[in-house]
This record gives sequence, structure tokens and C-alpha cells, in this order.
Amino acid sequence: MPNIKSYLSEAITAAISASVPEIDISSIEITRTKQDTHGDYATNIALILAKQLKRKPRDVAKDIVDALPHSPWVDKTEIAGAGFINFFLSSASKQQVVTEILQMGEAYGHVPSNGRRVQIEFVSANPTGPLHVGHGRGAAFGASLANVLAAAGYQVAREYYVNDAGRQMDILALSTWLRYLELSGINVPFPPNAYQGDYVRDMATLVQVAHGDRYVHEPWHVLDGAPSAEEDAEGHLDQLIYNAKRLLGEDYTYIHNLALTEQLGDCRNDLTEFGVVFDMWFSEKSLFDSALVERALALLDQNGHLYVQDGATWFRSTQYGDEKDRVVKRENGQFTYFASDIAYHLNKFERGFDEVINVWGADHHGYIARVKGALQAMGRDPKQLTIALVQFAVLYRGGEKVSMSTRSGEFVTLRELRNEVGNDAARFFYVLRKSDQHLDFDLDLAKSQSSDNPVYYIQYAHARCCSVLAKWGGETGMLASAADLTHLAIPYELTLLKRLNDYPETIAMAARELAPHLIAYYLKDLASDFHSYYNAEQFLVEDESTRLARLALVLATRQTLMNGLALLGVSAPEKM
Repeated sequence: MPNIKSYLSEAITAAISASVPEIDISSIEITRTKQDTHGDYATNIALILAKQLKRKPRDVAKDIVDALPHSPWVDKTEIAGAGFINFFLSSASKQQVVTEILQMGEAYGHVPSNGRRVQIEFVSANPTGPLHVGHGRGAAFGASLANVLAAAGYQVAREYYVNDAGRQMDILALSTWLRYLELSGINVPFPPNAYQGDYVRDMATLVQVAHGDRYVHEPWHVLDGAPSAEEDAEGHLDQLIYNAKRLLGEDYTYIHNLALTEQLGDCRNDLTEFGVVFDMWFSEKSLFDSALVERALALLDQNGHLYVQDGATWFRSTQYGDEKDRVVKRENGQFTYFASDIAYHLNKFERGFDEVINVWGADHHGYIARVKGALQAMGRDPKQLTIALVQFAVLYRGGEKVSMSTRSGEFVTLRELRNEVGNDAARFFYVLRKSDQHLDFDLDLAKSQSSDNPVYYIQYAHARCCSVLAKWGGETGMLASAADLTHLAIPYELTLLKRLNDYPETIAMAARELAPHLIAYYLKDLASDFHSYYNAEQFLVEDESTRLARLALVLATRQTLMNGLALLGVSAPEKM
């Protein structure tokens, strides 16, 4: 059977060419109808053409319908309302999807490669501590989106940008050293804006066990020249970092790298356990080591987009919609985060990606204009960069909001969330809403075994499919050829067939709109259709033809549920 939407589009195009040849139509919109009484698909093409032809839409619609070729896939065609054309598909066209699913298996819904290379960068949290629940939503969204894009034919590269060259890593290294001094009996007041979590003490213990008092320095040397934390918290921290680098010399690199390695390793393990795997962990430091930051800024300067003011070098980002120009190099000679971001995005396109998708927290919305502006200023097409914003997730337990923070060390980690509700619930709940919408994560609901819990509801549908097939006990491989699908004719079956037919288009739409939540919605609807069918009908009936047809439909439903759950990184258990 052909793709029905493509088939209808080609048939309508042929009918238009035959009935109104003077019109050249570039595209035809065909949509699913919302009510069964309006058929299966509809198009508004007659209303669009009527404006050009200066005729009544219903008259144009009649000409198109009269010119449509006979089709075994369409039972009838009706003109409705102001001039909509509704298509009622034949039972055979709906039943064929079962054969298609059973033949394609895990590949059902996927399309061949379109040759386009897409890089999706997500999570990219500073490796300064355990991932928290906010990072979890970005991880689940990014991983699911990457799977959807791959299913839609893209060659997808999954990437994590490691911020290993900035001030936050210096703060973590300092925090580790100060806790090490504390363990060594050296009393230096711990800055309130340093990293407070127990994981910092754990790293400090590693340093002490391995090296004893090698890195011990007297408190007055550590605090030398530092303003009070009460008067200038950030200045106090910067001076302590400066002192640590001066006192430790090359040993500072050891502590810095230990902190980086420990936290990046913990992050990698956490994500892997969450089912989130990257093709590339890209080092920010490599941008400086390869002189790409200097080269990117030189390119901007060459194109006239940089200027010097008050000793600092600025990018003219206001020319590209930013609220103010941005510093790329401070008067002390240090590059800003923005400078390395410019170089990183140049690097992405120099690697030959056709499209680049950045998954950012919603608080980075103001950053979009300056990054796209920098790309345009370097001669790149900013339309090739798409920013997908992810809102923070708020946890609720017992109807009460769970408090979270970051540097204080009192945050809820992704690992804690996974341990409480499980990977499946976490992955599914994170993508249950559009990424830029606020997400309330109900911990109690995520753990409940009830139809109110969407992931349980969907997995239960899959388990029911498995139960039916196990009770039958036959060889499922024979169903594709042995089942007479014309026996699938009752309303519950036709509804389920219609839903199964929608799966490939759902993937295509989710890819176009960067919206993996559409897969979650689809799976909820598919599970609902199957549960209704399961509760209303018997599958292992006496009539063999009916029995085999229904079992084939159950098997196709199981496969589609499994395929959709896999895109979201959720398991499909055989028993619940």
C-alpha cells in the first residue's frame, strides 16, 4: 500500500491538472479529520484555488472530485461545508497497516536516510557537581529528539559540550582544595558562594589520601589580599583562586583535573544509566589549545564586527537584534564565555553539519540573538542553527513543592530522582509536555501503578498484548502471512487500525516541530484504543480466521508501542 497522504496528494494534483489546468499548485495540505463522520482525511485545496479562480469553493471542489481517479484505497469522497473535500478510506487501506508493521518490525515508522547531517548538543552542564533534575529534562528531551530525528531519516550526531576551561571549574578546584585544607586541620573560612556539596568533601578526601599534606599552606597565605566575603563575595572568591594558582603552581592543575575527571565521570555514568549516550564529548579547552577562539575573533574583526572600548574588545551584537554589544575579550586579556561559544559554533559548521540544534535552558533565551548574530557576522547562515528551549522541571511530593538549589549542595540530583521513580517514569514524564512549557513533575503519580500514570498505562497496554499472545502460544512469525485481515471490521478494530496508520506521520511531525512530546501523546492514545478493544472483545475466539486476524492486530499494536517507547528511551515490559 502506498503512503496514503502522498497517494491522495498525487491524486488531487492530477485531478486539478485535469479540471483546472491553468492553475499551478505547489503543495496540498491533507489532514486527519477530527470526526469519523467527516471521513479519514480532508483537504481545503478547493477553498485556496477558489480565490485564484474567483469561483465558488464548492464548485471547484466538485470539479476536483469529478476528476479524481478511481482508487481501491478510497471508498468515497464527499464535499463538506464551504468546500472541504473529505476522503473515506476503504477497509482494505486501513487493514494493510498490520502487514506493513509485521514486515517492518522495529523499523516501522522509520524512513530511509535523507542524507542530511544534524548535530544536536544537549545537557552540556558545567562539570562542577552532580546533575540535578533540571539537567534531567534537557537530557531526556535531547535524547528523545535525537532518536526521533534519526527515525525521520537524519544522520544525527549527539554532542555534550564540556565547559572545562572557565571560572566555574576554577571555583570547583578551589572548593576542593579548601575542603582538603579543612581535612588537614587548616582553618580557612569556606566561601558561601563556593561549591558546598558533600561530593566536594569526597574529592578532597581523595586528594588527602593520595598525597597527604603535600598541598597544605597556611591560612594567611590562602587569604592574602582577599577582600572580605561579606563586602565583595565574588572578588573574595577570585582572589582565593588567584592565590591557589600562585601557591600550588603546577599542582593546581592536578587538583583542577581531578575535580574535572571525577565530576565528568560521574556525569557520564549518570547519563549512561539514564539511557543517554553521546557520540562526542567536546572540550571547551580544545578551542583555546587549537587557537580556534583567536581565529574566530580574527574573522569577526576582519569583517568589521569588533571594536575596542575601555581596553576590552566588543562584538557589535546590537546589529543582530541583541539588547547590547557583548565583550569577547576583557581588558585583562582573558576571553569571555561568549568568545569560546562563538568559536564552538564556528567549529560545528566547519565539521560539515547541515543543521545544528542547541538544547538550552529557557533562561538562555536572551543568548540566542548574539550567537546567531556572531554566526552571520562570520558569513554563516544563522537559519541553520535552531535553539530548542527547555523549561525547568519542578518536583512535587504529596502535593508540596520540593525545594531545590545548586551551589548550596541542597539540590535534588537526577540520580536521586531516578532511584525514586525509575528511569522509565523519569524519561517519559520529562517529555510529556512541550519542552518550552513549564513542567510540574508529580513524584507520587510517577510511582503509582494506575491508569492515571501515563507511562504505566502505556506499558500495561504492551504487557497486555504480550499476555494475549502468550496465552495463544502460537508462532507469531506466521501471522503476517496467515491472517486474513478482512476480518478486522468492528469499530474498535477500525479505530485501532487508524491509530496505527498515524504512527509514521506522528514521527515526521515530531521531527519537523522538534517535539518528542507528540510521540508521548500518540502512545497514550494508542494505549487507550487498545485497552478499550481489550476490555470489549475476546481475541482467542473459536473462528480461526477471526482469531488470527485479531492476534495479528495485537502483535502490530505491541510492535508499535515498543517502537514508540524506544524513541523516548522507555522500556516495554512483557509483564506488569
